[in-house]
Amino acid sequence: MSTTFANAATAEQKWVLIDATDLVVGRLAVTVSNVLRGKHKPEYTPHCDTGDFVIVINAEKVQFTGKKWEQKEYQDYSHYAGGQKITPAKEMLEKKPEEIIRRAVKRMMPRGPLGYKQLAKLKIFAGNQHPHQAQQPTELKLK
Repeated sequence: MSTTFANAATAEQKWVLIDATDLVVGRLAVTVSNVLRGKHKPEYTPHCDTGDFVIVINAEKVQFTGKKWEQKEYQDYSHYAGGQKITPAKEMLEKKPEEIIRRAVKRMMPRGPLGYKQLAKLKIFAGNQHPHQAQQPTELKLK
């Protein structure tokens, strides 16, 4: 009996649809990052991209616990003097609701070429419409 490792040729990548309505951002991000990495599959291989594509819809309906809507801030820096921008979570939800989920998932993925490639398989949409109907995604129910 021998162990077989997955590689780029043998890994089967499916499409998964997640509805983010009333889900907590951190808990959603953990599930999304595990699916992107392929950790939910028995043939998971750390050095190979065995994960699935993930479509997240209704990004504007996510929730935070506690007082994070008032207290949480997102920081951007242009690397120029005075180039720091701080955006409160409420304002980020109004302007770019997809970015809240993208940043949470990005920080849970490994840094490096493989992690960046896996993160590129994440598709986030503010509304409930998405242009990936042809891929026939299977819906993943979360509490």
